[in-house]
Amino acid sequence: MECFRWQYLIIVAVMVVGKEVGGFPEEDLVARLPGQPKVGFAQYAGYVDIDVKTGRSLFYYFAEADGDADEKPLTLWLNGGPGCSSIGGGAFTELGPFFPRGDGRGLRINKKSWNKVSNLLFVESPAGVGWSYSNSTSDYNSGDESTGHYIPQLANVLLDYNHHSSGFMFKIKGIAVRSVAISRPIGNPLLKLDRDIPATYEYFWSHGMISDEIGLRIMSECDFEDYTFSGAHNMSKSCNEAIEEANTVVGDYINAYDVILDVCYPSIVEQELRLRKYVTKMSVGIDVCMSYERRFYFNLPEVQQALHANRTKLPYPWSMCSGVLNYSDADGDINILPLLARIVKNKIPIWVFSGDQDSVVPLLGSRTLVRELAHDLQFGVTVPYSVWFYKGQVGGWVTEYGKLLTFATVRGAAHMVPYAQPARALRLFTSFVHGHQLPNSTYPPID
Repeated sequence: MECFRWQYLIIVAVMVVGKEVGGFPEEDLVARLPGQPKVGFAQYAGYVDIDVKTGRSLFYYFAEADGDADEKPLTLWLNGGPGCSSIGGGAFTELGPFFPRGDGRGLRINKKSWNKVSNLLFVESPAGVGWSYSNSTSDYNSGDESTGHYIPQLANVLLDYNHHSSGFMFKIKGIAVRSVAISRPIGNPLLKLDRDIPATYEYFWSHGMISDEIGLRIMSECDFEDYTFSGAHNMSKSCNEAIEEANTVVGDYINAYDVILDVCYPSIVEQELRLRKYVTKMSVGIDVCMSYERRFYFNLPEVQQALHANRTKLPYPWSMCSGVLNYSDADGDINILPLLARIVKNKIPIWVFSGDQDSVVPLLGSRTLVRELAHDLQFGVTVPYSVWFYKGQVGGWVTEYGKLLTFATVRGAAHMVPYAQPARALRLFTSFVHGHQLPNSTYPPID
């Protein structure tokens, strides 16, 4: 699995995207991807030229909503990392209409794609990620100033634009953050280091992944207050030794992004892909080798041609996370809570959601930080922390503050929530898009 620090962020805007798809050039229409099952919705892919002078262009993929597209909102999905691909992550591993097939040469339908309820737009950002590029190498020195952390900064830029505009304004329906969300869901996001970092070791201990002795040493020896990535080396020797011991004990045979999931062995799967074998390895119903099948598929010349991608013949293969981007490490230290506060003060709902099997950005930290944000905003609890349901089973837990701030967990989900729990993730997203509370009974919800 790839290393994501600040994660998937979503912004849902009310926009009409009809059959003419006014914003998408006809030449970007994707007739059909290699090995793709037949579908009834349109797809577009290609480049948006951001800066002609420096030759900076970003690659996008758009999947029309599956039915009544002109009546449904537009969702922009940006992967974090920083420097990881929204096409490879969100579009073809989590919530888009297709997953890679086990042989790496075709696609299969994602029956729980979020294009059931929204048009979906994925952008590889910044330049240097995936097939996005620049002719100026200085553009590969990037940070939150140009990219966003990712959606919180983007949302604030849009708010600034609206504040100063006397004409066109962006109508933002919501934000969701995966473990952060504009009326937005934010999923398993990095919000504030001095709470998110210790949460990882609390998670290790609470799930039996490290001993009491190691856990207690970290809690007593490590001072995470005002923790920063750049200052991590200033921790005490005893703290660093305890953390190193914890990381060694957890080891490489546990998927830290989903602690109940088996791991994929790359040397075996890559050999089988070359031999044209189906290599789908299942763990609790999940293809744990999907990331390798995806990389193989996206590097097929016929796939890149169908997507109108790699038009400059980049000197490196497509990969999920960039090997050429030099992203500012200091930007990981940014406290995102004040940005979220401003968004909420502009009456834009925020949903923060977490998979409860993620030890990298665990719900323990995100839940605490959302509660602190609600306290700072003087929001009272409007929905006490309680279960929500999907098909008669517990889908997760949820609490709401002041009707504009929601924190939810998805039971059995990983860092990539739709990847591990596609049906429950779609239920959550559907409620978010429609502005409904998550179902609090076993009766089917009315959308």
